[in-house]
Amino acid sequence: MSLSEVAARVDMRPPSLYVYFASKNALYDALFGQAARQFLDAYRGWLTTMSSDPTIRMRENYRFFFNFCTSDPTRYLLLFQRAIPGFVPSPESYSCAVEALALVRDDFAAMGVVAAPADLDLITAVITGLVDQQISNDPGGERWKSLTDRVADMVYGHLAERKTARGERARRTRR
Repeated sequence: MSLSEVAARVDMRPPSLYVYFASKNALYDALFGQAARQFLDAYRGWLTTMSSDPTIRMRENYRFFFNFCTSDPTRYLLLFQRAIPGFVPSPESYSCAVEALALVRDDFAAMGVVAAPADLDLITAVITGLVDQQISNDPGGERWKSLTDRVADMVYGHLAERKTARGERARRTRR
């Protein structure tokens, strides 16, 4: 869709839309920035209500992310799937996403899970896989949503097990 077509759909004249956005990518960037800010603000709000129990907290974290993503599939695609060929968010728009990932990493550390980059890759791949399945195969349903607690338990168990194994190796090394 061209910017002229976008302008027509929002009852604007194309020259007026170009005052705000120089290109489609500029429009996508503004939408990405807005969506990333929505996620960051929602996540910050959620952090004030979370449980102190790590297992419950991990489940709540997965449910929060799942619900945020499935509540607006178009926003999810823009934020997490790179569905627009050639679009790369500007550093300004991307900054909220970077800040949100840092909050997630800090939250996991508060649960006793020090997530290495590969761990974060695993965590995001698993939860976005559930979101993708829900959006693609059961929009508005509960099929994959019902699996979030099981998946959170698996991931938390895996990461906690790795933490315990690292701690044991460190203790043996010190002896």
